[in-house]
Amino acid sequence: MASTTAEQIVEKVGGPGNISSLTHCATRLRFELKDAGVVDQSALEKIPGVLGAVPQSGDRYQVVIGGGVANTYADIMHLPSMAGAGSATLSDADVKAAERAKARGKVAWLDAFFEYLSDSFRPLLGVLLGSSLIIAIAAILDALHIVPFQGVDRLTAAGATWVFWDAMWRSVLYFLPIMVAYNAAKKLNVDPWIGATIMAALFTPEFLSLSGAADTVCTKTDIGTQCVAMIAGLPMQLNNYGGQVFVPLIMVAVLAQLYKLLKRIFPENIQMVFVPFFSMLIMIPITAFLIGPLGIWIGSGLGYGLAWLNNTVPLLFAVLIPMLYPFLVPLGLHWPLNALMLANISTLGYDFIQGPMGTWNFACFGATAGVLVVASRARDNEVRQTAIGALAAGLLGGISEPSLYGIHLRYKRIYPRMLIGCATGGLTIGILGWIFGTVKTGAFAFTSLLTIPVFAPTWIYVISIAAAFAVSMILVIASDYRTPEQKAEFEADQAQAEMDLALERERAAKAAAAPAVAAVVAPATGGGVATLVRTDVVAAPVAGKVVALEDVKDKVFASKALGEGVGIEPSDGHVVSPVTGVLVTVPDSGHAFGIKTDDGVEVLVHVGIDTVQLGGRFFDLDVKQHQRVEAGDLLARVDLDGVRSEGYDTTTIVVVINTMALGSVTPRKVDTGRSGDAIIDVTP
Repeated sequence: MASTTAEQIVEKVGGPGNISSLTHCATRLRFELKDAGVVDQSALEKIPGVLGAVPQSGDRYQVVIGGGVANTYADIMHLPSMAGAGSATLSDADVKAAERAKARGKVAWLDAFFEYLSDSFRPLLGVLLGSSLIIAIAAILDALHIVPFQGVDRLTAAGATWVFWDAMWRSVLYFLPIMVAYNAAKKLNVDPWIGATIMAALFTPEFLSLSGAADTVCTKTDIGTQCVAMIAGLPMQLNNYGGQVFVPLIMVAVLAQLYKLLKRIFPENIQMVFVPFFSMLIMIPITAFLIGPLGIWIGSGLGYGLAWLNNTVPLLFAVLIPMLYPFLVPLGLHWPLNALMLANISTLGYDFIQGPMGTWNFACFGATAGVLVVASRARDNEVRQTAIGALAAGLLGGISEPSLYGIHLRYKRIYPRMLIGCATGGLTIGILGWIFGTVKTGAFAFTSLLTIPVFAPTWIYVISIAAAFAVSMILVIASDYRTPEQKAEFEADQAQAEMDLALERERAAKAAAAPAVAAVVAPATGGGVATLVRTDVVAAPVAGKVVALEDVKDKVFASKALGEGVGIEPSDGHVVSPVTGVLVTVPDSGHAFGIKTDDGVEVLVHVGIDTVQLGGRFFDLDVKQHQRVEAGDLLARVDLDGVRSEGYDTTTIVVVINTMALGSVTPRKVDTGRSGDAIIDVTP
């Protein structure tokens, strides 16, 4: 027998096996059930702590808890019997996986290739970010002419202390090939220490000393000094492998095939010795003689090719990079470009991709800032909190993933506006770079506010990222990140939550004062006592032509997802209360009113379509939230001509938002009428 509230709720909705998913809003548990028909609603509503149970369309079911819903949700999710259940809200990883899935299936090897790249780099993001901030501090000191980090002879110019500081960030980039080899081997189910060891052989003092051997020949070329050492009579091209990423990626791919072969050849009881031995014995020479020079050639070739494109058509290059990144990052396809950035720094001494890439990042952060402004105005605390965290991670850490997976991929209106910001930033950095010189950096830096000094010319970079940020933010603020359907659904949820909380407060007050007294106190009328009123009908809040709800030009209301009701094309701007009850929702914009009657009927009056955008213009409120109103009391006066002059539909919508919880809700067949005429019959 279930004892706790959480256990009883799960039992009455059909048990854990009947729950497909569970989420919650401000006041309600939202169940997706396999079969809503097995719910014991009467028993559910008698559970202590449950304020009501509301069946929804399909197999959706809501259980009204009130302000303590988060705790009840946590209690349910921690039940041992709920171990297999989860939240319907997609995590960042879920969103990312869903986006990647869209690109899967056509070219399997290509999918595997990009996953290989992604998983080889992703675990290193933390140390790469840490090193980029160390570089940023050094760049700031150099820009302020405190310590000359850009000098050729740093030991002489800056001193040992600051050379040591320089070593801290170089530790990551210089030994990056070993770290990549470790992760890549792990991804391909190879002992990661074997991969790291093979790559580390090219960083030993002995290997580096080969350039000074007696039988090593060094030749000066246009791209530097090239040395060839004779090893057992065979020529080996010597290279600096610090910061190289293509070499370990190719090496591990070959190692994986050898590793599998060796595991098949040797019995399990001796694999621990001979598999690593032969892997090192074979792969270190192959890497030093063949794969190393090949990786250097590939990285250099791609880098020089992009450099040619940047030098030949700089404007195209500058726009192309930020316009591609919004599509590459969600799918994990941006890793090749990251690898090229590192290869450029290793071979050219600088990188020219990160500047234009920074404009994409700041366009992304600007869109998030716009979402934060809109969500704050709408009092959407969940999105607001997500946006604050994502914006902090972006501006301070240069990380776009929290913005992308937490917000942008969930709201389809954001991407087109963000792309305009990307294009603006790309054009700005392209045009200014064409005139004054391409933006470059000598470090692999996450493009954040803290790493701005590592880019030169700095002023071009600052103007470009500021333009990208501002355009994206302004466009999102001006046009909202939500579709009209999403806005309407949020407003209805908000009204519903406020009604639930008002009900919770009302029940608590009655229980504390006199539970047997069938009366309520009207807070806005001086504390008088009013007799409870039974609701049989919902009256017209405005005079005008009555239209069927499905004919209303708002998809959400027309679909009746928010409840049964009607639309009225108003002929008069006086809006009156359609029922007697308490105003639990009265937004400052004055465009909507949520009223809860004494017997639990929840009515929403929505004046016009999308009129929340007017911000209260043309609306004069005559009531306030938590006020008790009688049917026919004036709620607001609306300048209908003014609303229409702004291009908004003035159709006033009246819906009973808890339709599913009532006995019946039936709109009357009325063509036109006056305010106060009955338009909907209700059976609580």
